[in-house]
Amino acid sequence: MDNTLVNAEKEVLVEMVKLAQKRGLEGSKGSWKDFLSTYDRKLGPSLSDPSRRPVDTLVSFLKTFSKEEDLKFFAKILQCYANRKVVEEFKTKSHGKESPEQRLIRLTLEHPQYPLDYSFPSHEEGWMVTKIRQKFKFTRSNAMLAVDCEMVLCEDGTEGLVRVCVVDRNLQVKLNELVKPHKAVVDYRTEITGVSAKDFDETTSSLVDIQRSMKKLLSHGAVLVGHSLHNDLKALKLDHARVIDTAFIYKYENQPINRRPSLNNLCKSILGYEVRQKDAPHNCLDDASAAMKLVLAKLEQGLDDAIPFVHEDVPENEMAKLLLHRIPTDVPIEELNRIIPGEFTMEHQPRKKVRGEYYSALAIFRNSQEAYEAFENIRGTQGKDSSGRSQKSVSFQLGTGATASLYVRKMAHNDSLGQVSSRKRSPQVEEISGDSKKLKTEEKTGDKEMMVDTNQCEDHMKEIERLKAVLSQRDNEISTLHKIITSLTRKQGL
Repeated sequence: MDNTLVNAEKEVLVEMVKLAQKRGLEGSKGSWKDFLSTYDRKLGPSLSDPSRRPVDTLVSFLKTFSKEEDLKFFAKILQCYANRKVVEEFKTKSHGKESPEQRLIRLTLEHPQYPLDYSFPSHEEGWMVTKIRQKFKFTRSNAMLAVDCEMVLCEDGTEGLVRVCVVDRNLQVKLNELVKPHKAVVDYRTEITGVSAKDFDETTSSLVDIQRSMKKLLSHGAVLVGHSLHNDLKALKLDHARVIDTAFIYKYENQPINRRPSLNNLCKSILGYEVRQKDAPHNCLDDASAAMKLVLAKLEQGLDDAIPFVHEDVPENEMAKLLLHRIPTDVPIEELNRIIPGEFTMEHQPRKKVRGEYYSALAIFRNSQEAYEAFENIRGTQGKDSSGRSQKSVSFQLGTGATASLYVRKMAHNDSLGQVSSRKRSPQVEEISGDSKKLKTEEKTGDKEMMVDTNQCEDHMKEIERLKAVLSQRDNEISTLHKIITSLTRKQGL
C-alpha cells in the first residue's frame, strides 16, 4: 500500500487520517497525536488538524500501520476514492464521445442530489466496494443490470435487507433471493414488502452471500440501474461507481429538480401501465424490470422532454400517517406524545443523517381522517417542505423543562388529503357549508329571489365554528384519556 499512499491526493490522505482518529486506530507509534509528538518535536500535537499538515507527514503516519485489518480498512477507502475519481474523469472527458448508456450515467452523476444520496460510508465494516481493474474497459462497458430490494425495520432503528432481485438488459432474472435478516426485526412491513417472518424459516442466504453474487455480476464493469438506487445500495452495503438512477434521468416539467417522480408514475407516463395496483405490496422483480424498461425507453426513444407533473399517488394507509422529522436525538420518542393529539401509535424511523443529530418517527392513525384532524389541531407554524407537502414547525417543552423543536408533515400533498377529509365531515357541517357557498353564489349573480337574510348566514357561520370547536375539544379529550390509559397499562404491566 506504500506506493498507493505516496500517489494519493492530499484530500484522500486527510480523510484517512481523520477516520483513523475517529475509529481510535493506533500504528506502531501510537495514535495520530502520539505520532506527532515524536515526528514533529517543534509543533507536536498542537497542530493536529490533518488538513494543515504536509503530505509527507500524513503518509508517514499511515505507514506506521501493519495490522491486516487496518490495512484492509485503508485499502477500502483508497478504492472508494479511486472508483469515484475514474467516474469523475469519465464525466468530464466523455462529452461528444459517449455512448447512450454513458450519457445516462453522466445525467445521473450531474444531478444536484447525487453527491448527497451516493456518498456512502463504504469504509465501514460490512461494506463492499467494487474494484476497477481496467479503467478503459470499465468505462466503456454498456452491460446493464437492474436491481431492487425490499427492506424491513430492525430493532435498532436501521433497515435490514430481506429480498433482492436483479434482471439484465433482456429482463432475464439473474438473481431473486430472500435474505435472512441479520438483526432482530420489529416490523416486516408486510403490506409493503409482501414478506412475513414465516417466509424466512428455511432461508439461508445472508447479506454477505448476496454481496458475493453482486460482485460476480458486476465484475466486468456493468452499469447498475434502479429507481432511487442509492436506497438499494445502502441496503446491500454496496458501493458501485457506474449507476443510472431513473429518479434522476427523468424529471417533471415546471417543478423543482428535487421533486422526483415515483416509479409508478413514471411507468404510467412512459410505459403506459402501473407497476403496482393501489395498496398492493411491492413486487421486487416487477420493480427491477420496470427500472430497466424505463432506461431502455430512454435509450431507444430519447425522451429528453420533461414529463407532465402529477401529484404522487399516496395509498390510504400512508395517508393515515404523519411524519415527524428533524427530531433531536436527545428527545425520547415517548415525549412526542405531548404534541400530537388523537389516538395513534408511534414508529421510529431509520436514521438517514450521517452525523445522526436527528431522527424521524411516524404517528400512525386508524385512518386518513384522524391523521388530517390531528395535523389541523397541532399548534405550530405552517409551511411546506421541498416537495410542496404541508408541514408545521413545532416547539414544545420536554418533561425536563428544556425546549425542543421539530417538524410534523403530511404524507400527501395538501389538497389531496384536505379534500378527502372535508368529504368525511359530519353531514350537518357539510350541509351548512354547502348552503353558505350557495348563498354567496346567488348574491354574485344577483338572483334576489333566492337570497337569504344576512343574519341567517352569520348564524350558519357561527354554528360551523361552534361545531368545529366541539370536535376539537372532543379530540383533545380522547387524546388525553388515551394517554392516561396507556400510562396506567404500562404501570400495571399489562
